[in-house]
Formats: sequence, C-alpha cells, structure tokens
Amino acid sequence: MSIINDNFMLKNETAKTLYHSFAKDMPIIDYHCHISPKMIAQNYKFKNAYDLFLGGDHYKWRLMRSNGIDEKYITGNADDFEKWYAFAKTVPLMIGNPMYHWTHLELKRYFDIDEELSEDTAKQIWDKVNACLAKDDFTTQGLIKKSNVEVICTTDNPYDTLEYHKTLKDSFGVKVIPAFRPDLNNIKSDIEERMDYFHENGCRLSDHAVDEMNDEIIEKLVFLGEQYAKRGWVWQLHIGALRNNNTRMFEKLGPDTGFDSINDFQIAEGLSKILNRLEMKDALPKTILYTLNPKDNYVLGTMLGNFQKAPTPGKIQFGSGWWFNDQRDGMESQMKALANLGLLSNFVGMLTDSRSFVSYTRHEYFRRILCNIIGSWVENGEYPANMKNLERIIKGICYYNAKDYFGF
Repeated sequence: MSIINDNFMLKNETAKTLYHSFAKDMPIIDYHCHISPKMIAQNYKFKNAYDLFLGGDHYKWRLMRSNGIDEKYITGNADDFEKWYAFAKTVPLMIGNPMYHWTHLELKRYFDIDEELSEDTAKQIWDKVNACLAKDDFTTQGLIKKSNVEVICTTDNPYDTLEYHKTLKDSFGVKVIPAFRPDLNNIKSDIEERMDYFHENGCRLSDHAVDEMNDEIIEKLVFLGEQYAKRGWVWQLHIGALRNNNTRMFEKLGPDTGFDSINDFQIAEGLSKILNRLEMKDALPKTILYTLNPKDNYVLGTMLGNFQKAPTPGKIQFGSGWWFNDQRDGMESQMKALANLGLLSNFVGMLTDSRSFVSYTRHEYFRRILCNIIGSWVENGEYPANMKNLERIIKGICYYNAKDYFGF
C-alpha cells in the first residue's frame, strides 16, 4: 500500500489543519519551469508511461545511473517498457530521496494508483497508466487543468518566435507566459529589441543562470537589471551550478541530461555590487535570488534586507529550494533561513523548475512541508494558534504573494 495518505508528512494536528483548511486547494502559479510551450499548444498526447514519467527527466536518470543501469535503458535505444522497468527496479531503493515521494504522489494524484512502483508491479502500473493516457483528457492541457494551475511561466530563448504562446493566449484557459532567458556569455546587440518583443507578448519575468561572478558578468547583469527595471519585469538569478561535468557524456547527450552539480564559488561581494549599483541608479527590479549551494542560504537571506524597498512587500526574494535543494531538508533550510533573517510571510513560494507535466505534485509536497514547519512552531508555543493570521500566511505563501508580486 502506498505511503501517500491525507496526512502524509504532516506530523502534528496544527499542520493537518493548516494544510487541509488553507493550503491544499489553492491554485498553482508555476512562475518558473522548463515545460515545452509547443507541447502545450499542440495538446500533446503521451505515448505511454515512459514518455510521461521519464522522457527528459534527468532527476530520474541520475538515480538510475547510480543504480548501475546501463545507459541503453536510460537515454539509449531500449524500448520504452524496458526503460520503465529499469526505473521501476530502482524506485524501492530510493529511501530518503524525494523522487520516491514525487513518483508515488504522481501515480496517486493523476492515476489513483496506491501500489509501490517496483519490478513486481511495473507491468500492472504500466498498463493502468497507459489505459488512462489513452483517454482524451490525459493530454498536456488536460494534465495542467487537472492540477489546478492558473499561470505557467516557461523559460525561453530570447530569439524564440513565441508562436506557441501567441496561440495559447486565445485558446487555453490557463495563462502561459514567456520568461526571457539569455545566455550571459552571449549577449547580442539586439537584446533590447528582443526584450521589447517579449514584453509585447506578455513576458514580465527574466531568468539568468549565474555560474560565475567575475567583472564581465557583473557588468552584464547591471546592464540587464536596468533594462528589466525599465520594463517592470521580475528578475530571477539562479546562482551556483557547475554544469556538464562529464565531458564524454556531454559530447554524447548534450546539456541538461543529468551531469550537473553544485558549485562553490564566492558570491556575496559580486552580488552586493550588482544590487547596489542598480539601487544607486534607482533601477533595481523586483529580484528573486536562488542558490544551488546551501552554504549560501544565509548570504542570500541577509542580502535581501539590504535592498528591500516600499511599496513592494518582499521586493527582493529568497527563492525556493532549487534543483538539488527542492527536497524536504533543502526546503526547510531555505524557509528557516528566510524566517530567521527576514519575513517568511512575504515569500512567493514554490515553483516546479521541471520539464514534466505531472510535477505539479511538487507544490503539494512543498505545501505539506510548509504547513508542518509552521504547525510545529505553533504547537511548540513559538507562535499563537491565531487561525486568522495563520490562514493569511499559508494562503499567501501558497498563492497570493506570487499573484500580487508578479501582477497576475
């Protein structure tokens, strides 16, 4: 029997009340993800369970490699059921890894499957998932609607035509908004023109991978920050990845295939220079700072307070536990650092950062962790059981703070 039940991860009575009364049914604003706008616009229909659960998901691929699975059964030419079976064999070994929880949340919420996925159940779960995927409403758009999603912000190359976003604007009830993601090592002379084009097509967010913090990168970020402030955009800085470590596999498979890790360069001084130079020009946009290295939680947590400014509550945000940190310990560490150093109540909450159309269950995972933390503080006598205040805090972090912050 599955471990996923009504009170999964809710360890006290207050946590249960907060989750079921305030968090559970809030809509989702997924303000940073990597799902394909083309697949949404074309209302893609998944071929089978492998296509839905494992296609492009490097989180799962890394665990399969760690289990000694040959690449043939991960990204190679094995048939789809063989790959699914190889994943299913790995799942029971995932004790302590969030993928165990995510996989079973996805099976439960979308397919009403309570069994543990394993080599013994692989075929029956494969058949049940595939039977559901054959139905008309198990498409990309159908899965998004089932997930109570209100807004999706994709991650887009500055030279994207945005043709699929244009199509979706008039044909799909969920807002699908582009986000501007230029390569900091390849900023071209027409970058401002491309920003204007994105702005005309609904873009209000930018995103940067900041994998080093040298003088050249600082200059580029100051320039870009000014441009975003001028347009009223929110600026996201994802700091601290060390990408494509395995050269042989990079040459074989390309980027984003599961060979990245955490970097450990120093960020405080460079980040301060960027934010301060923009503030001196009164050109600091709303900013969300993410760190891949948890050693920098308190660096970001204290940096926020240097540049907060009325009238926006939490103008400078500490982004949710990102990538290797979007698990229970990482989320708790990020939220507790924010609570210790600033105002957790103004936090804009969770995002999927995913390429999967069933990863919206990560919002549920986050919400359960959030309610458990706050419920523990209440039951420990560290915050009063004032349900009016607690409702405002929980609903804000789950939904309203993001809705107000991004202007959706």
